[in-house]
Amino acid sequence: MMQSIFIPRFIFAAFMGAALAHAQSLATVDVRMRLQLPSKDGRHSAPPAVLWLKPLQQVQEAPFVPEHRYTLLQKNRMFTPHLLVIPVGSTVNFPNADPFFHNVFSLFDGKRFDLGLYEAGSTKAVTFPREGISYIFCNIHPEMSAVVLALSTRLYDIADSGGAFHLTDVPAAEYELHVWIEGVSQPTLSELVRRVHIAPGSEDLGVLAVPALAHDSTHTNKFGQPYDRDTKPTY
Repeated sequence: MMQSIFIPRFIFAAFMGAALAHAQSLATVDVRMRLQLPSKDGRHSAPPAVLWLKPLQQVQEAPFVPEHRYTLLQKNRMFTPHLLVIPVGSTVNFPNADPFFHNVFSLFDGKRFDLGLYEAGSTKAVTFPREGISYIFCNIHPEMSAVVLALSTRLYDIADSGGAFHLTDVPAAEYELHVWIEGVSQPTLSELVRRVHIAPGSEDLGVLAVPALAHDSTHTNKFGQPYDRDTKPTY
C-alpha cells in the first residue's frame, strides 16, 4: 500500500504562491490609455504622441533590435514620415528627393549630428546608438521638421488621431511609463513619467491629462541663430 505524503501547510502555500507568481509573470495584457487635451487648445485631433513601457524587472519580451534601415525622406520641403520610432542601434537614411540642396541636423541629446549640404538625388545616413528623442531640422528650410524616437523596448504605441494608445501582449510586470507628446516641453514630459503595475485586470491605465501645448513652432538654425528669411538658398 502506498503511503500518503504529508506536506506541511506553509510549504504548500509557498509552493502555490510561487506557481501563481510564475503563471502571472507569463500572462500578457492589452494595455490602453488616452490623452486628455486642454479644453481650449483648439485642435481637432491629438498631436503626435508615443507611449512606451520600460520594464523594471526581467520580462519575457522579444528583443527590440534593428532588422533593417529606416528612412526619413526629404521631398517637397518635408520629412516623411514626420514621426519615426526605431530600435536603439538603428540606422536611418536621409535621401534628398528634392531638386535642390538640404542640410539635415539635430542638436538634441537623442543624437547630435550635422550632415552638411548635400545635393538632389544623394543620401546620407545616421546611426542612433542610444535611447532618446531627436528633433530633426534642415538648416536651409525652417519649415522642415521631424522626430526620431530611439527605444530599447518594443512595448510602445503611437497615439491615434483621438489620442488613444493600445499596447498588445504586454507581459504582466512592473514598468516605468513614459510618454512623448509633440509641443510639450521635456521638463514637463519628465514630470509625466510614472511607475505602473501591469497585471490581468489592469488593462485600462485611464486618462493622461496633457498640459498646455506650445503653439510657437519656430526653432533656430544649426548655429543657434534665427533663420535669415531674406536670404534665398542657392539651388
